[in-house]
Amino acid sequence: MLIIVNLWLGFPYFMLMITGILTSMPQDIYEAAKIDGASKSQQFRFITFPLLMYQTVPLMIMNFSYNINNFGGVYFLTNGNPPDSITTQSFAGTTDTLITWMYKLTLDQRLYNKASVVAIIMFLIIAPFALYNFSRTKSFKDGEL
Repeated sequence: MLIIVNLWLGFPYFMLMITGILTSMPQDIYEAAKIDGASKSQQFRFITFPLLMYQTVPLMIMNFSYNINNFGGVYFLTNGNPPDSITTQSFAGTTDTLITWMYKLTLDQRLYNKASVVAIIMFLIIAPFALYNFSRTKSFKDGEL
């Protein structure tokens, strides 16, 4: 259910973003491709899709790192429950993410040392992944496409 709710909440954002990108694409590129004899599928494959990915990949990476830390979706829907018999010592439920688990450790259990370790682990997992992916996208490189 959490996945369905996240998809439901994120779909309008990406729909509006992609619609805006598609409407702002220059038509002269398509006109030149049509004159050169490109079919509709070739226009999509070699013009539309690369331009769309050029602008949306950085936003998808940011959205991915946001969803790893999605507090509201988990805490307000399930509160991290049901509790797991294996993780009774760690106070983590079966639907807890790192951020909701850190919240429970801090405010419910007052285990600040464990919560700070979870925060550091979250940073060590998310930051290198995001930096690597940002550096691989063409959006942050100098020059033209």
